[in-house]
Amino acid sequence: MSKKEFVYNHLQARIMDGTFGSGQRIIIDQVAKELGVSIIPVREAIRQLESEGLITYKPYSGAVVTSIDEKEYIDTLNVLSVLEGYGTALSAELMTDEDLEVLIQLNHDMEKAVREFEFESFGELNRSFHARIIQKCGNPILIEKIEETQNRMDRVRKSIFSMVPKRAQQSIQEHAELIQCLKEKGSFAQIENMIRQHRKNTINAVLNRKEKDSQQILSRINGQ
Repeated sequence: MSKKEFVYNHLQARIMDGTFGSGQRIIIDQVAKELGVSIIPVREAIRQLESEGLITYKPYSGAVVTSIDEKEYIDTLNVLSVLEGYGTALSAELMTDEDLEVLIQLNHDMEKAVREFEFESFGELNRSFHARIIQKCGNPILIEKIEETQNRMDRVRKSIFSMVPKRAQQSIQEHAELIQCLKEKGSFAQIENMIRQHRKNTINAVLNRKEKDSQQILSRINGQ
């Protein structure tokens, strides 16, 4: 493992487990001293994390853990939950065995992505999972509106699953439950409610993360 990889793994793990909270400044000299390396591999690691959306450079602050625009993300996700819940319920009766096998494989790929901390890949697979279902609904206007809403959400969420990694694993389990419900030909209302709750659980994860970040800030202030 190179020094850059060593620093990258260290910083990524700290971001994933919440040690470095949303908006927290990453002090290069401090990280270099803590890990016993020069500032060069630290800068290289930060550049890679920036390309992955986990770190953002801000004027006068330098490298900071990427913040989530919670309000816009939550507002958009609430709209998506309604549209996607309806669309998924419409699609349920038209899903074939082949479609279900594709969903199972996508969910397995998502699980692998989580194990390997590939949250950008996880996000893409997650979108493919839901898109595969929605494409069967038979309503092109609804499909278009869902895609527009999804694109808007992607612009504001950045790497949401990297900020709340536990939510990624929960999402995989909820997908498995949805697949089982589709196999068993669940009712329209049941499937619609499952998707709405699925999206609501993500909203709750973001809100809980925000509360945790606030508590960490207060703890640091009180400890000074």
